[in-house]
This record gives sequence, C-alpha cells and structure tokens, in this order.
Amino acid sequence: MDSHDSFPFLKEIILFLALSGVLMPLLSRLRINPVLGFLSVGVLLGPYGLASLAQAWPPLSWFTFARPDQVEFLAELGVIFLMFMIGLEMSVERLWSMRRLVFGLGGLQVALSAAAVGGLALWFGNGIEAAVILGVVLAFSSTAIVMQLLIQRHELGTPLGQASFAILLFQDLAVVPLLVLISILGASSGEGSFASLLGLAMLKGVLTVVGIYLVGRRVVRPLFHQIAVDKQPDTFTALTLLTTLGVAALTWVAGLSMALGALLAGLIIAETEFRHEVEITIEPFKGLLMGLFFMSVGMGIDLRALLAEPLWIPLSVVGLLAMKALIVFVLLRVFGLSWGRSAEGGLLLGQGGEFAFIVIGMALALGLLERQVGQFMLIVVGVSMLAAPVVARLGQSLGDHIDRRIAPPAAEDDAELGELGGHVIIAGYGRVGQLVGQMLEEQGVSYVAIENNAQLIAHQRKAGVPLVFGDASRPELLRKLRLDQARAVVLTMDHTAAAIHAVHGIRRMVPMMRIIARARDEKHALLLREAGASVVVPETLESSLKLTGWVLETLGIPPDAALRLVEQERERRIIALRDTGNA
Repeated sequence: MDSHDSFPFLKEIILFLALSGVLMPLLSRLRINPVLGFLSVGVLLGPYGLASLAQAWPPLSWFTFARPDQVEFLAELGVIFLMFMIGLEMSVERLWSMRRLVFGLGGLQVALSAAAVGGLALWFGNGIEAAVILGVVLAFSSTAIVMQLLIQRHELGTPLGQASFAILLFQDLAVVPLLVLISILGASSGEGSFASLLGLAMLKGVLTVVGIYLVGRRVVRPLFHQIAVDKQPDTFTALTLLTTLGVAALTWVAGLSMALGALLAGLIIAETEFRHEVEITIEPFKGLLMGLFFMSVGMGIDLRALLAEPLWIPLSVVGLLAMKALIVFVLLRVFGLSWGRSAEGGLLLGQGGEFAFIVIGMALALGLLERQVGQFMLIVVGVSMLAAPVVARLGQSLGDHIDRRIAPPAAEDDAELGELGGHVIIAGYGRVGQLVGQMLEEQGVSYVAIENNAQLIAHQRKAGVPLVFGDASRPELLRKLRLDQARAVVLTMDHTAAAIHAVHGIRRMVPMMRIIARARDEKHALLLREAGASVVVPETLESSLKLTGWVLETLGIPPDAALRLVEQERERRIIALRDTGNA
C-alpha cells in the first residue's frame, strides 16, 4: 500500500503502456484508425465500462481504469502535444499559398456550420454563450481521423484531399479565438454583455498571440541554431519540450489556455529551419500522448446514456452528420469539385472532432455549459467519430455512383471504345493528356483516356474522344480497358499521390508494363521512379533545359553544340533519376 501511495499512478501507467504496446501494432495491421481504437478502449475499460464491474469481480480492477482523474495530468500533456503538433503543421507561407481554400472554403464552412448548429442550440433553450461555444466547436471535424483516411486512400494530393485539408487547417486556426473566448468568458463570471466580452476576448487574444509569436521567433531560432551547432541531441529534445511547455505556461499566466500556448509554440518552430528535426524528435512521444488523450476521452463517455436517451442521441448524431455534410457538399460544389466528390467530402467531414472534448471540457470546468448538455454533446461527438470510417466509406461509394451517373464510363460500352488491343492508356486528360492523345491520333495509334472530371468527360465525348470516367489505380477499370493488351500507359495527372497510387496499381496487375509519367519537378519525378514508373519527364527539367539551350545560342554557341550540351545534361539527369529509383 505504501508503495502505491508513493507512486499512485503506477498501475494506470503500466496498464496504458501495455495497451499501447499491443494496440498500436494491432491497429496498424488491421488498418483501423488509432483514434477510434483508443477511444473504444477507453469506453470499454473506463469507469462506465468494465471498471463498473470491478466491485463484483475485484481482479478486473487491475485491467481497467476506475477513475479517469488518475490519468488526468498525463491526458492534459497529451492535449498540449496534440495542439503543438497541429501548430507545427502550419506556417505563414503554407497558409498564404492556400489562402483561397483555407480562408474562403474553410472560413465559410466554419461560419455556416457554426450558425446552423448554434441556431439549433438557441432553439433548444441554451444561452447565447453556450450556443456560440457549441456552434463553433461542433463545426469542427476530426483532423486526426480525416487526415489518416485521406492518407490511407492516397487521396491527400487530389482536389478533394486538398479541399479537405484546407477546411481542417482553418478549423485548427479557429481554435485560437475560441480558446481565448472561453478563457475570458470563464474569468468574467457573467460580468458585462456578451458583445463586450467577445471584443475583450479578441483584443486580449490578439495582443497575447502576436506578442508571444514575435518574441518567440526572435528567441527560439537563435537557441535552436546554437544547439544545432553544438550537435547535442539531448539538449535539442530538452529545448523542444521547454519551448512547448514554456509557451503553454505563458498563455496560462496571461489567463488563456495552455492548449493555445502549445499551438503557438508549434507555429513558432514551424517558421524555422528546425521544424522537421523537431518533428522527428517528438515523434516517439506523440503517438503515446495522443493515445492517452483519446483513451481518457473514451473513459468519460457513458454509453449508458444511450439507453437513457435511445432516441435523442442517435437523432443528434445523424442530424449533426447530415447538417455538416450538406453545408460542405454545397461549398465544395461552389469551389469547383464534381457532384460525386462533393458528396464524398461532405460525409468525410461530417463528424465531430477531437477539439470538442477539449473545448467542452473547458466550458464545463468554467461553468459555461450545463453538465447535462455538455455530457450529452460529448457522447454525440464520440459516437459520430466512431462512425466516421463507415460513413466515409459510404461517402466514397456514393460519390463514385453519382459521378458515374453523370458521366457513365465509356469502358462499359464496348461499341463506343471499339476493340482494344495494342493501344495506349492515358491517365489524366487535361492539357498535357489532350496533347498526347492528339499526337497519337495523328500517328494512327489508338488510345483510351481516363479522367475523373465529369464535366470535361461530357464535353470531350461529344467530340468523339475515347474517354472514360474513373480512377487509374482501380483494377476493375484497368481490366475493362485491357491493360494486359496495352502497349504503354501515360500518366499526366497533376497530383503526386494519385499518380503514385496509379503506378502501384498498374505494376501489381502487369509488372512489365511500360509506364511513362509526367512529373512537376525532380522531387516528384524521384517519387514516381521509386514507385515503379519506367520513364519520368519532369516539367521543370524540360523547361529549364529549353531555356538553357536558347541562352547558349544567344551567347554565340553554335545551335548543334548547344543542343548537344542540353541533350547531355538531360541524359545525365534522367540516368541519375533512374539510378536513384533502382537503388
């Protein structure tokens, strides 16, 4: 007993580490999202799960978490490092390059979803403060779940993947004013109007955030630079932890949340050249601490409430999914995605997110939400997250079905395609693909092209182009297009992930197929070579070589000599790519 008192969390820590050692490899092998795995284990082994049976069967107490507060401190560390990692993924440069999608699409999604959910919260009798908090936080989706689903499906580089990432990025940004607002509202204890408190929150938040960010940039970069010069990895790790916890402590002293400080710490380091080294340094801790956070969240979900509210909880989950999915669907259509991909995106982003557990937990602790309302919404968010992979899979199937109905695949119409054999398959029929197709046609070479833009397909097929709708990595489509009888496959799509996925799919079906791929640059080309492309043509390399040739001729070098130099450089670079890919 004395040893337990001197180390009161020993059993909980050992149990968590044991579960992590078993769970993380198992979830990876089964391709189950770790967030859902840890949530489910938290529900199962928490005080409302098997731990509630420990009094009747005492041995269960050694394998369950009877009191979530026993791991609360470690779970708070998990929240801090979760926010730090999100900040590390941001940078001013990255936000600016995606500003149209991040601030346009993402801003509209949060604003419209918050207005819809907040309006419903008001209608159900909540106060203005509670309605604003619930509206904004339920507008957020799960960054951890959605990003993992996009990566697993190799869709992060697609238009849908980029749009989804932009929405998630704006949601991460929106956490900053929301955390500031909750801190101010909690400290005010109801003094003053909501509008004045909101203005004070924004002013205090902006001053604190800008001050810490500017000072942090001037202090953190020189410190990391000095440690990098000294080549002390242990000190580098210590400085990373100090920066994270130190900035979190500063925001706490300023009356704001530690989670906000951790996000700022990540953003400060993201602007330095040490960002990637920091990511590698904290990688071993990230999975464990995030797992602990989500497990502690699961421990707080009382599924017995489903029995107490057998109608309202399922209705609320479906209502949240449907409302957010509809808003995202409309916005994605406005921003140019096809009907099918917009439907897929709506269902992909319809669930609640991990920030709900942080924000609602803070609001409950500060008395800004009634406990019954807060617990109810935590269960709704938790159930929606548990359902997310299934809903996302349904969204993908629905999206494919819708796009097929709008532009029926010509691959299913043998009369339109004619007899396929000795042909070339072109994946991606944008400007590059169209030029390749036209030149093949002029040489009397038959071809069929694959495209996923329904409007482009409808337009081109009217002109008699042998164009089909689909994904160039899907075996069923490749079989219909007689991949085994094709002479070559040309990949011209813009997105790196989609092209790499297509190379893998083609290689699995016909290992000796000649795959000629277009790449944006040499980095993209190297990835395609490593994936198995036979020939890769980097656009930047070709334009650079042509430009160099003209410069050499302008400087008086004979055209033949200039051409020979350019060809030698082209050959050298292509050989280097080939050798690297075969290494």
